[in-house]
Amino acid sequence: RLGKVDIDSTSFTSQELKKALAKMKESEKAERKAHEEEVRKKFRPIEQLKEEFEKLNVKMETDYEIMVKLISKFNSSASTLDEKVAALYDLEYYVHQVDNAKDFLSMGGLQLVIHGLNSTEATLKEHAAFVLGAALSSNPKVQIEAIEGGALQKLLVILATEQPLAVKKKALFALSSMLRHFPYAQQQFLKLGGLQVLRSLFRQKGMGTLHVRVVTLLYDLIMEKMLLEDSQHGEHLEEKLQQYRQVKLVPAVVEQDWCVVVSNLLAMPEHDSREKVLKLVGVLMAFCRERYRGDQALSTTLSLLRSEYEELAAEEQRDGDKDGYFRELLGSVNTIIQEL
Repeated sequence: RLGKVDIDSTSFTSQELKKALAKMKESEKAERKAHEEEVRKKFRPIEQLKEEFEKLNVKMETDYEIMVKLISKFNSSASTLDEKVAALYDLEYYVHQVDNAKDFLSMGGLQLVIHGLNSTEATLKEHAAFVLGAALSSNPKVQIEAIEGGALQKLLVILATEQPLAVKKKALFALSSMLRHFPYAQQQFLKLGGLQVLRSLFRQKGMGTLHVRVVTLLYDLIMEKMLLEDSQHGEHLEEKLQQYRQVKLVPAVVEQDWCVVVSNLLAMPEHDSREKVLKLVGVLMAFCRERYRGDQALSTTLSLLRSEYEELAAEEQRDGDKDGYFRELLGSVNTIIQEL
């Protein structure tokens, strides 16, 4: 029986086991070889890739190195307008990061961009303001350098003069980034007549999107001070609160009759725009109540909004959405009506 497998027996000779094991190993080896062949077909060897990269002289650049090249391209007199705009477009991506924005500052890029706000080319002004706004966002060091570099005055000039809407949008974005959480800049903004400049935008046609952004900015600036006053603050925050107390934003808003300017925006058709306006009207209520009580147009608008949102909220509820968007807006409208 040597060399023959006894299928009726539960035991195998050592030779039979060796043969079976050898067959298994051969099968595994064949499968592994087939898999390796399949992988080789799909991917090139690492050595080949290395050779190709070396031939192309490709190396990974750091963000710092890339920004140096972009700044150089933007600042070069040999660059075309399109190349300068492309450099600014790419810079905006990099300076969003706080560390990159600080490097951008140390390279002298910030001052170049601020100077770009004076350009006679609208598209350069637009993209320079875009880069500036990105670098300023949540970056106190850049905010300080920008205001000392005259950026605030230049942005207000853009907003106060005749410019394409795209340029004004980016200038307002940069202005908002400069003012948020920076009471010193807010104080300078008021001294330079910044509120009057923003108010002038409401006398211009086709500026609807800008109007809503101004409303959002005013709401944020008023709320950041109120939230700080309501918080439990230590020595550091107490110092910041003292800075905020020197910013007389709300008195200036009331004095320049922003109460009515803002409430008139409730007639806008977009729900998102109304939501932002309702928030600001709610915050201003404590200071504008008497003015609002004598405003028949506001009373009519609020009644119409309540009817509209009652219907939309009921529809939401029928669809199973008990805490829906329109129910929230209805709550805001009702709160204002009750306050009045």
